[in-house]
Amino acid sequence: MIEQYPSRLLEKAVSELSRLPGVGRKTAFRLALFLLRQSETEVDGFTDAISRMRKEVRYCKVCHNISDTEVCPICADPHRDASTICVVENVQDVMAVENTQQYHGVYHVLGGIISPMDGIGPSDLEIDSLVDRVASGGVKEVILALSSTMEGDATAFYISKKLAPYQVTLTAIARGISVGNELEYTDEVTLGRSILNRTPFGK
Repeated sequence: MIEQYPSRLLEKAVSELSRLPGVGRKTAFRLALFLLRQSETEVDGFTDAISRMRKEVRYCKVCHNISDTEVCPICADPHRDASTICVVENVQDVMAVENTQQYHGVYHVLGGIISPMDGIGPSDLEIDSLVDRVASGGVKEVILALSSTMEGDATAFYISKKLAPYQVTLTAIARGISVGNELEYTDEVTLGRSILNRTPFGK
């Protein structure tokens, strides 16, 4: 059934909103109508925030976390333990670990995990920059906080081989997290305990 809209502009807005993850055309239509009912000032503020986010948000040159500045607040914080690096898949995982309030080191965001089925190889991730951070010295421990999936395990194994030549302790978060689970969906208590009770990688 072809949907008929009373306005081409409304139809265009619905089409754009429906491109968002998890947003179907019915939900997009409701969102568009909601925006239409708001004042121009409110909608301008909404669109300006999205536009500025896209243009001005950058990735930290050290850990690749999302940041408003060249170096993110976590990397720039002198109170963080820069000798401990927690390696995570994405920005959501940084937020998940931070919410536990159990970790006080720094991070390294890979930007994904190795997944041949999806055409993602080691060169597509921030693995070489992690090796460079470790090789530059000062790093005592690297925590592999990756999802308990086959792809996550493969990525952790690959990183362990790349870091083998360096004098650094390699650990993994404890398996209090169910196999197949992703970090961002794990409750804060379980994730916090998994960070605190991390174990030597490969043991």
